[in-house]
Amino acid sequence: MNPIRFSKMHGIGNDYVYVDADAEHVPDPAALARAVSDRHTAIGGDGVILVARPSEGCAADARMRIFNADGSEAQMCGNGLRCVAKFVVDRGMSAANPLRIETGRGVLSVRWWRGADGFVCEAEVDMGAPMLSLSQIGARWPGASPDDRLVGVPFDLPMWREAIAVHAARVGMHAESDLAWWSASRTEPNATLVSMGNPHIVFWCGDPDRVPLERVGAAIEHHAFFPQRINVHFAAVCGRDHLRMRTWERGSGITLACGTGASAVLVAGVLEDRCTRSANIDLPGGRLRIEWDSESGAVRMRGPATHAFDGVWGGALEVCHGR
Repeated sequence: MNPIRFSKMHGIGNDYVYVDADAEHVPDPAALARAVSDRHTAIGGDGVILVARPSEGCAADARMRIFNADGSEAQMCGNGLRCVAKFVVDRGMSAANPLRIETGRGVLSVRWWRGADGFVCEAEVDMGAPMLSLSQIGARWPGASPDDRLVGVPFDLPMWREAIAVHAARVGMHAESDLAWWSASRTEPNATLVSMGNPHIVFWCGDPDRVPLERVGAAIEHHAFFPQRINVHFAAVCGRDHLRMRTWERGSGITLACGTGASAVLVAGVLEDRCTRSANIDLPGGRLRIEWDSESGAVRMRGPATHAFDGVWGGALEVCHGR
């Protein structure tokens, strides 16, 4: 493999390996994502994000492609998009503000702010309007039609028991019969589905920390209801303008943050009258500010973008600490 220069960046702990795909030769980005994402033997991260010129004819300043740690390609990542803005501006690829970035969701607008050191430190992403019909989410549900919205639909203890058992059989593991976490976390027996360009399911509970995400997240991600798999979130209401959540990310597993997920949680909270249209959302990696504009219908997400280090990947890892 030819050496590939990269930057390691994160948005409140949602970390990716960023590569300038115009300057570096990346013949198999899925394989690269699988190779570099291991946190013990490689760079470590939730995947790889390629940054390049926009597609021909696309009115954008740059393009991003996202590959999860398992090599699957994702349509959108809000935390990743903030870091793409930092990558583009800090490297002098564009100084437009707002930036227009081509994504799997379409072209999205990103406003950015510099810190005292002159580098981008924070960004706000126009995530676009949420998509709520079953067909837009790419899911199927018993008794539901493609145009239906699934808001607060039943997902009770027997459904959890079946989901965990089916997943255990699929991966050749013994299904644990102990579902004490369900009552301990005070998980409610319903769910809401939202797409922010990628699919999300939101469960409300009293204490997300009591949910064994490593066990139940994978079971829901691979559930038969979701042929394209799904991102899984457990959220708690701390106040009308303050939510807390944990995430199992499709293709990556437990993550410290998920920008599209936080957006989906806010949308679900508004649809179920649990929160206001603008709220702080606390994730394990930090806080995001999410607003669902009542006039435009768009969701806006604001938070930090952080550069960790630069390096060269080529079998061995050469690290160059930076800003």
